[in-house]
Amino acid sequence: MYRISDKVLDFALSVSGAVLIEGPKWCGKTRTAEEKAASVLYMQDPDHTGSYLKAADSMPSALLRGSVPRLIDEWQMAPVIWDAVRFAVDQRGEAGQFILTGSAVPQDNAVWHTGTGRISRMLMRPMSLFESLESSGAVSLKALFDGDACEECFSSLTIEKLAFALTRGGWPASVGQKGPATLRRVQDYADAVINTDVSRVDGVEKNPAHVRALMRSLARNISTSASMVTLRGDIAASDASITDKTIASYLNALRRIFVVEDLPAWNPSMRSKTALRTSPKRHFTDPSIATAILRASPDNLLDDFNTFGLLFESLCVRDLRVYANAIDGEVFHYRDKNGLEADAVVHLRDGRWGAFEVKMGAKEIDAAAGNLKKLREKVNTGKMKEPSFLAVLTATEIGYRRPDGVRVLPVGCLRE
Repeated sequence: MYRISDKVLDFALSVSGAVLIEGPKWCGKTRTAEEKAASVLYMQDPDHTGSYLKAADSMPSALLRGSVPRLIDEWQMAPVIWDAVRFAVDQRGEAGQFILTGSAVPQDNAVWHTGTGRISRMLMRPMSLFESLESSGAVSLKALFDGDACEECFSSLTIEKLAFALTRGGWPASVGQKGPATLRRVQDYADAVINTDVSRVDGVEKNPAHVRALMRSLARNISTSASMVTLRGDIAASDASITDKTIASYLNALRRIFVVEDLPAWNPSMRSKTALRTSPKRHFTDPSIATAILRASPDNLLDDFNTFGLLFESLCVRDLRVYANAIDGEVFHYRDKNGLEADAVVHLRDGRWGAFEVKMGAKEIDAAAGNLKKLREKVNTGKMKEPSFLAVLTATEIGYRRPDGVRVLPVGCLRE
């Protein structure tokens, strides 16, 4: 099974003493790490967890003994391992010594040192459409930045296939599977988050009904900049007892187990004093979590294209994040006070950038292209580079370059 993260991990191991792979449960972190590891310590092995925790209390360095790279899976069960790894990396002075995996961020002040310069962080997400073999990969994001992407492409991902891929999600255990069982897996995942995982992350019991109400509100407001006030009002319609403080603490817990991953706002240099909106857009790490919470099937999406469109945007954001991460980039959204927006802006570390509008159908392409060109005119290219590309990301099947230079790209043609 091809994972883009394999290349990211290879590079990180070549330059850092240790690599931390973070991400949601069930996204393939352990499998990816096992492929590179020479020895493994599974902290969640029920036959040995007790002895491992005792060793962590008395002599954590004992857990680090083994061939390198040594994988320590779910390291956050004994946070002292972080400081032990940092110290061992300093002592050994060599790259590629350890791989740590974790599906939760430990509590604040659980570790003494940040690990800066010793431990490289790598965020792993569910599989993109290219990794699940549903995108042809005819157009590379890297090639778009380099100016040598192909002019035309064709996607075999129909609307019906897209609806199924979205509700199934990019979870490795479900990719390649068909039928109701694959959708039930995501529902089970969401139920586990609500009833167990969100409380375990910080040891504070949380009301499952309140967690479910919050996640349902996030699902209804996916791909929007819904404020805390909006979320509170949405939840209050069914549960008026939940407080703003509770919502904030539950959101933080969902972030710490990598279930929620909002999209931050982009803040470029502008030609005029245009006021920019700084609120993030609401997203789950995979849009299938939203469909599971809403109990939405592929047929439901095909009957409600407004909801389908918002979820499709979230799917595109997920894939763009996976692809951008592989080429040292980050993904943002843009919106100013006049309502001009770009659904996704990929910004590379070297300063290059490109903007996407996400539209499902062909009828919206002209307006989307117009917005992108307006954005280009507003950016101060005296302080920033010209955009490497402008593109409308669609659910259609044919990709091409418009006469005005804006690309039309089916999401079923994209890769890293």
